Amino acid sequence: MSNSVRHIRNGTLALAVICCLAVIGYMTAGWSALEASYMAVITVFTVGYGETLPINTPELRLFTMAFVVLGCTTYLYIGGALVQFLIEGQIETTLGKRRMTRNIEELNDHTIICGFGRVGRMLAVELHAAGRPFVVVETNEEMHESIQKNGTLVIQGDATSEEVLQAAGIERAGKIAVVLPDDAANVFITLSARNLNDDLFIIARGVAPSTERKLIQAGANQVVLPEHIEAQRMANLILRPVASSLFGKAPQLAHITDDLAEFGLHIEEFSVPNDSNIVGLTLADLEMKGSSAFLIVAVVRESGDVIHKPALETSINRGDTLVTLCHEGGTPEFTRIFNVSRKTQYRGATL
Repeated sequence: MSNSVRHIRNGTLALAVICCLAVIGYMTAGWSALEASYMAVITVFTVGYGETLPINTPELRLFTMAFVVLGCTTYLYIGGALVQFLIEGQIETTLGKRRMTRNIEELNDHTIICGFGRVGRMLAVELHAAGRPFVVVETNEEMHESIQKNGTLVIQGDATSEEVLQAAGIERAGKIAVVLPDDAANVFITLSARNLNDDLFIIARGVAPSTERKLIQAGANQVVLPEHIEAQRMANLILRPVASSLFGKAPQLAHITDDLAEFGLHIEEFSVPNDSNIVGLTLADLEMKGSSAFLIVAVVRESGDVIHKPALETSINRGDTLVTLCHEGGTPEFTRIFNVSRKTQYRGATL
C-alpha cells in the first residue's frame, strides 16, 4: 500500500471518529440525533450555515471550537492525500513509460511479437522460459496494462504503424513474429518490417492457406499456418498413435516429424502379426536383413509394455508394435520383405 493511500485511509477513519464524537457531544448537551448530525456535517464541510440551536454555554462553545479545528484539519489532510495520490499516479505512469522505453532501447537482436492473442501469449511464455529478450506490441489498452504488470516489455500501439515498430526497436531486432488473427494486417506488417530491416528474420502467421504466398512475397522468411499444424497433429494421432504416446504430446511429435522430413526421414509404426516371419528374430537380425534401411527406436509389447531405446539383442514377439525411423520410400520394401502390416488406429479401432 502506497503512502498516499495509507494517508487517505487514516484520515478518513480519523474524520469518522471525530464526527461521531461530535454527534455524541451535541446529543449530551440536549440536541436530537438529527440536529447533532446536521451540526457535525456543516462544521466539517465549512458550508457556513447557522446553528440549529443556540450555543449559549461556555462548555458547548469550547467543544464546538475544538470540533471545528480537528474536523477541518482532518478534512484538509484527506484533501492533501488525494492530491498526492493523483500526482503519484501520473508520475509513476510517466516514469514507467520512460523506463520501458529505456529498456527497449538497450535491446539488440531481440524478438518482436506483434499481437498478444492465444499464439502470441504462448510464444511469449516460451521465449521467457528460454531467457530470450522480446518486446510485445499490443493495441488493446487493458491487455497492455496486464502485460506490463507482469514485467514484460510492451508497447501499446498498432503494429501496422512504422512508428510503433520503430519504437519496438525493429532496426536492432533479430526476429519478428507477426501473429495477428488478421491476414491483411499480417501482410502489411510483414511488408513494413522488411522495409525497415533487410536482415530481419520474419515469421508470419497465416489464417487462410492462400495467404502463405502473399506473406512470402511481402518478405516473410517463414509462414506458419495454425490450421495446417492442427491437422498435422490430428493426422499423427490417427496414423501414429503409439509414437504419439511415446513422444508425449502430439505437438512434440508434429515438430519431430517436421524436422525429420527435412532430412528425408519419417516415423512409422508396424504391427507384427502371428504368422510373421520375423517372430523370434532380434532387432540386430531385422536391421541386418533390411540393409540398415530403417532404425527401430521403440518396441511396444502386446501387453502394453514399452521398450525405449531397445538393445540389438531384443527379440521380436507376436503382436509387437515396432516404431521405426525410415527413409522416405523405404516403407513398402520393409513390409514386403518382413511380412508386417502398417498399423492405423482410429479412436481405438485398428484397421
